[in-house]
Amino acid sequence: MALVAGFGQFGAVASLNDVAKHFGHVTSNGSLQSAIGLSGSVLGLGLATLRVASLAALPLASLADRWGRTRILQRTLTLGLVGTAVASLSPSYWFFVLCFAFARPLLSAASTLVQVITVELSSTNSRIHRLVIMAAGAGCGAGLSAVLHGIIRGPDSFRWLFALTLVPVFVVVPTLHLVPEPTHHSDDVPLAHLGAVPRRLRGRLGIVATVAFSVGLITGPANGFAFVYGEGILKISPHVVAAVVASSALTGLGGLLLSRRLSRTLGRRWTVAIGVVASALTSTYAYSGGRLNFTFGYLIGVGAAGLLAPAASALSTEIFPHTFRATTAGWVVLAGVLGAIAGLGLFGWVGDAVHAARVSSLRVPALVTFLPMLPTLVLLRRLPESKQMQLT
Repeated sequence: MALVAGFGQFGAVASLNDVAKHFGHVTSNGSLQSAIGLSGSVLGLGLATLRVASLAALPLASLADRWGRTRILQRTLTLGLVGTAVASLSPSYWFFVLCFAFARPLLSAASTLVQVITVELSSTNSRIHRLVIMAAGAGCGAGLSAVLHGIIRGPDSFRWLFALTLVPVFVVVPTLHLVPEPTHHSDDVPLAHLGAVPRRLRGRLGIVATVAFSVGLITGPANGFAFVYGEGILKISPHVVAAVVASSALTGLGGLLLSRRLSRTLGRRWTVAIGVVASALTSTYAYSGGRLNFTFGYLIGVGAAGLLAPAASALSTEIFPHTFRATTAGWVVLAGVLGAIAGLGLFGWVGDAVHAARVSSLRVPALVTFLPMLPTLVLLRRLPESKQMQLT
């Protein structure tokens, strides 16, 4: 389920350069818009629209606290994949955006519930190990989308990529009945109103949400503009990009294994902090100019993402009780979405402003967007360490 959700979500990013060229106009005057077909502002607005739509992941995830985890997971995953497949019929850029705006919150909620179910069905010692496996599955899904993007070429290649999301609807989703529904050990806590969180948990949730906002501010544009930058600006062949993505499986695996080790020794908080800093620095380096910098920065950045993902998932779920766990996870997703929206808008605007005449790198937008929020990581010290915490 994690792999399928990752595959569906990453298709828009992997094919964005093809979509921009198909619906835009490429010229030779050296500006950002002329290089990729659409302006950075239009691309940023489209990606930000997808993120805004992802705000609906909060009520969708919150429903799982009332109607059950597996029931909501099956429905959100199915509808999200179907919405992605409809994007293969896009007659315009904004229809493409609309389809993914429908699918994105559903797939985001599905990914969130995969993490919640994994935590709730795991013992204290096995939680981080299983979250590493889930992160690997999501990464493989995203990587598969990128690799297929490089293999399937032609004027309508992105349409075939989107249409492939129908396959798991019939092959993978029906197997969800094999996953048991997590149960709570106590029924003395009343169900909250949709999206509501008790006052005693709001301070803790606010800290996690602030860190999630910072992560979204970095990963939103870092992932969203990666293929546009590599293929559209640096003119790297899609086949080469696909090979780089395939190679990143090794660095991603290294990051996941390191995350498991550090989460058990240093703890979740320190691992999250190290992962966020590493993601910011490697993303900045990737956009600093040149094919070698992009390749090296992307490879190490995937490792940094692997280091961050399992620890962040563990920290944001373990410190909240069962009755509100899906709801708080939805709020964390919402905070990350808001960060990504802000990051995409800022990155695209700065990119247009500094590259009105000539574009060879996106170093300035990266510096302005990725680094200012890093001091918020100090807030992690106020959260409890959850590596030995028993779930309630």
